[in-house]
Amino acid sequence: MPNTFTQIYIQIVFAVKGRKNLIAQSWKDDLHKYIAGIIKGKNQKPIIVNGMPDHTAIQSQSFCNTD
Repeated sequence: MPNTFTQIYIQIVFAVKGRKNLIAQSWKDDLHKYIAGIIKGKNQKPIIVNGMPDHTAIQSQSFCNTD
């Protein structure tokens, strides 16, 4: 099929060991920006990167255009 476009939404949750509250408020935003940068570096689209002190949730969009 010419000009086929495919996209998929991916949800990922990372939890710290033992679900302890180890993600400090002081550097949580930097962590989320870093993760979003990695996703962008892979030519994907981070929809949302957020979380709580014991986990981080990521929603991203993966897409490709096959000609």
